[in-house]
Amino acid sequence: MANMRMDKNPMPQQDPAVRRGNFDEAALGYDLPTAMDEAARCLRCKVPKCVRGCPVGVPVPDFIAKVAEGDMDGAYDLIAGANDLPAVCGRLCHQEQRCEGQCIRGIKGESVAIGALERFVADRHLAAGETSREALPLPEPNGHSVAVIGSGPAGLACAGELLRRGYDVTVFDAFSEPGGMLTHGVPSFRLPGNVAAAEIARLQRAGVKIETGAAIDQDRSIDALFEEGFEAVFIGTGAGVNQPLGIPGEDLEGVYTAYQVLPRGEGASIGRRVAVLGSGDMALDAARCAVRLGAEKVCLVCRAAYAEGLSARKEDVARAREEGIEFLPDHEAAELLADAKGHVAGVRAVCVEPDGTQTDERVLPADTVINAVGAATGPRLLDSTPGLNGSAAEGVRADAVTGATSRVGVFAGGDAVTGADTVIGAMAAGRRAAAGIDVYINSR
Repeated sequence: MANMRMDKNPMPQQDPAVRRGNFDEAALGYDLPTAMDEAARCLRCKVPKCVRGCPVGVPVPDFIAKVAEGDMDGAYDLIAGANDLPAVCGRLCHQEQRCEGQCIRGIKGESVAIGALERFVADRHLAAGETSREALPLPEPNGHSVAVIGSGPAGLACAGELLRRGYDVTVFDAFSEPGGMLTHGVPSFRLPGNVAAAEIARLQRAGVKIETGAAIDQDRSIDALFEEGFEAVFIGTGAGVNQPLGIPGEDLEGVYTAYQVLPRGEGASIGRRVAVLGSGDMALDAARCAVRLGAEKVCLVCRAAYAEGLSARKEDVARAREEGIEFLPDHEAAELLADAKGHVAGVRAVCVEPDGTQTDERVLPADTVINAVGAATGPRLLDSTPGLNGSAAEGVRADAVTGATSRVGVFAGGDAVTGADTVIGAMAAGRRAAAGIDVYINSR
């Protein structure tokens, strides 16, 4: 019988006053009794809208039923059959806009904590070191090989799906460690590095080959990959270049891009008063990093109205407020102001109505400004690949269903196409592209 309590079990977390001073994970995860109690809240709907809300099709009620029964191995097998990064998604996915947003329990109360349950199951599996339960039922090799460029969520999801279809898959990544922005852009207070590393290692054990320090550009181009024998190429390079602000003062000393601050701020010297420009996960992560790096006052300047919700995860917005971060909604930076020495001293922010009318203007003192308004893939692959067309988002243009690009045999998906977006959105694009690659190769 379902547990009809209206509210979900809260996620245990570090005390805000304590976590301001460290980069340890803020959310601590459920224990077994809590997970089983939360799983009992699921109604096992005959038409589970939560599944339709999941971009990768995790069988949500089925895995939750296993949790309620205490069968965590069975729950893991169900999740991992659809999601190659469950411990990552349990932490980073915007469940309130996806599966949990479709949960029937959310109509008169709080939805089932699907993300927290997914994280619990995946974390338990990783902690047990259960390498025998990889949950990747693989067919016989089909004799075809595919190259994947980028080992972030889109590339890993594409590689995992291709592996399930019998392909020999090699992932190329320019960094020395795989994971893309999971490794190099998300702070450890949201995603500990060992979690992403463990999930990537699982894919490698299953058969995905990963070459790090292997940039695909002018020196080793996409055309060279075809010459090496790969029959198709997937571009999942992510959005690793912050877009310029396009306002006066953005070249002042003390102005950084988000990627210079994330994941731990090694590339920036944070001052006492910090203004972060942006409204998504990247901006919120940068603001919370600034707090942990010693800033006394941090303000997030965001075009979104706070009442309508930022594009970051709801629970992370709440944690940021608990950590003392202030918000200036409905505003955007119009100019960065300088002191007598050419160092940034403030932000002139304006409120712009939909018709372009400015209704408010204010100046925020700031000795550090972080640009986190957006990101794109950058020109490297486009410049080195003749015939590969770009998109309006300053990435690669690709078909939304198949991932096919203007170059025959070349596919793309995730942030490399859309600009900075969500982890689960990138993974769904990678899986769709894998299906498109399968159709392409089998039709030749």
